Amino acid sequence: MTRFIGYNGFDLDLPHILRAENTCLYDSQGKRYVDMESGVWCMGIGHGHPRVIEALTGQARQICHTGYSYSTPKVEEASAEVLETSGLTEGKCAFLCSGSEAVEYMVRVFRQVDHRPFLMTFTDSYFGAYGDAHRKSPDEWFLFDWSDCAACGPDLVCGPDCPAWRKIPFPEIGGFLFEPGSSAGLVRFPPSKLVSALARQIKQNQGWLLVNEVTTGMGRTGEWFGFSHYCLAPDAVALGKGLGNGYPVSAALLSPRLAESLGGEAVKYAQSHQNDPLGAAVALAVLRAIKEEDLITKGRRISQVLLEGLAAIKKATGKIKEIRGRGLMVAVELNGGPDAAFTGQVRRGLLDRGYIIAQRPGLNTIRLDPALTMEMSDLKGFLAAFEQVLQQET
Repeated sequence: MTRFIGYNGFDLDLPHILRAENTCLYDSQGKRYVDMESGVWCMGIGHGHPRVIEALTGQARQICHTGYSYSTPKVEEASAEVLETSGLTEGKCAFLCSGSEAVEYMVRVFRQVDHRPFLMTFTDSYFGAYGDAHRKSPDEWFLFDWSDCAACGPDLVCGPDCPAWRKIPFPEIGGFLFEPGSSAGLVRFPPSKLVSALARQIKQNQGWLLVNEVTTGMGRTGEWFGFSHYCLAPDAVALGKGLGNGYPVSAALLSPRLAESLGGEAVKYAQSHQNDPLGAAVALAVLRAIKEEDLITKGRRISQVLLEGLAAIKKATGKIKEIRGRGLMVAVELNGGPDAAFTGQVRRGLLDRGYIIAQRPGLNTIRLDPALTMEMSDLKGFLAAFEQVLQQET
């Protein structure tokens, strides 16, 4: 019996994990597990990374928390680094505690500077657990279903000749909040020509381009940020998960143009741990580890082996319906029934063999999000185990 409340829709399979190192977890009996989901996609540079441990302990010895009217140079240093990395140099940054919070902060800034009725996004976007971005009230949000656009031919142009495009009330839309690929955990990538056309139209209307990089940022997709695959220049970016590598820190980044549009007015948002130096120190350590250890390049190599291995397993077993992936953000949809029982059996079979994967609740989709620091031997071990489990399960 446990006295804490766990995740909704997920079983607590391993309550006795005692320690972790890079992508490996060890339970009270000494059994080793390979973490193929990076702890809800957060541990982008592996459990217990030395730079993160050093940042935590070193900053905690100095000052870990500040107040309304005082700060420390570490926060300014981390702000400059994350803004430069994102291409928003000379902009503004707020460090917060969760990805949901960073998205909400970004949306509140938008509402403060633009008074048009709607913020636009795609119907399958997920922006967090609470607030304006979670609710997506129909009087404040225009939701666009891009599913038919995925089959649109390359010669067709996203514009007034398209019936779906003509339904978008552009004069009433002040901004576009884009999530470049997670799609509520299902890993779907909107067509580049559609995203580019929407961003261009929004900009022409003097609107704002906001990007949710909580799941797709920090090298997860093979680039620093998911928006890099779409050649976008965002006005605001929300970061979380991988930014803290397990420590709860997030960031809302504002471009110089958006920050200046506030006109010196304070953002109508405040919480006790905003711009804490401990979180800023961790974020700075993660950023520098990725850069100085060239982890995005390593992640691309791991991704190639993973995706090629999954494609071979799909061909060999006939039990995989679809593989959707970019970098180390991968969804594998299995040929299971509507009760998802087969997928649950596969998940448990892998767990028995020492591999942790995430099954989307009630669906035949599993997520694979290994760390950029994963050892190739562990990846190949997973692929062998996955094929074995698929061949054995009926």
